[in-house]
Amino acid sequence: MVHTNNPIILFDGVCNFCNSAINFVLKQDKKGIFRFAPLQSEAGQKLLQEHNLSTKEFDSFVLIDNGKVYKKSAASLRVMNRLPWYWKEAQILRIIPTVFRDAIYDFIASNRYKWFGKKDQCMIPTREMRSKFLV
Repeated sequence: MVHTNNPIILFDGVCNFCNSAINFVLKQDKKGIFRFAPLQSEAGQKLLQEHNLSTKEFDSFVLIDNGKVYKKSAASLRVMNRLPWYWKEAQILRIIPTVFRDAIYDFIASNRYKWFGKKDQCMIPTREMRSKFLV
């Protein structure tokens, strides 16, 4: 079992777009709220199993916050809401019904490798970032 009181973001560790998004969150998360794990990592796989999620499909990043699981656009908006005040304006997107937000999310997710490429292996966090990554 992986334990932390912090919200955890599980992401596709080989996706260039996903890695850029994680680097963005790391830079914006001035309070060090979030913890991270690639979906493909041992910690990521354990968390997916603990929450009865697929351990083979990596088409959505997952936010686990206070034992609750959020995926796709809901996860994205919850993350943005925990970043500095100027990112909270993204919450206006909540007026768009989830089915439409998730359709856009799915379209980007299904094309992310084609548009942004992918790595052969998961990102390796820098020394400064390691404390924020679960192993």
